Amino acid sequence: MGLRGAGKSTLGQRLAERLGCPFIELDRLVEQDYGARIPDLIEIAGLATFRRYERACLDQVIGAHETAVIATAGGIVSNAETYSLLLRRAHTVWIKASPDEHMRRVMAQGDFRPMAQNREAMADLNAILDARRADYARAEAELDTSGDAPDESFAKLVSIAERYAREAQA
Repeated sequence: MGLRGAGKSTLGQRLAERLGCPFIELDRLVEQDYGARIPDLIEIAGLATFRRYERACLDQVIGAHETAVIATAGGIVSNAETYSLLLRRAHTVWIKASPDEHMRRVMAQGDFRPMAQNREAMADLNAILDARRADYARAEAELDTSGDAPDESFAKLVSIAERYAREAQA
């Protein structure tokens, strides 16, 4: 879990391949179930409806898979019930980066909305990180991808996953 641009999708896909299990982006599952993109879902039906779909999809994934790598949206921590389910039923890693790196990576992916729509985008990003920091810190592990090449961050994530596997065997 973590904010856009932290590396969740890139690292999660690679970890799932290495583990031989599915990689599931919870937001994509919500979009499939709802039949529209998340911004449209929120605009049409509201944030509460999105959070209900998010919870239902998380339940579905956890129930259907013994092992999977799940990438969640950064805002999953804002729903205490859903976040508690995630913390209880899955190993969790907060994948994070510096605010500058978050913004740079999102824009490198071709998404200029944060800056185009809001001159205060960096201040907003910092405020979101500050507001969620304590919740994100409840994850079992933290992986800071700041300044790392993807291979370096992936090696760190594999180390975390191997630790989880050892603990499960003990």
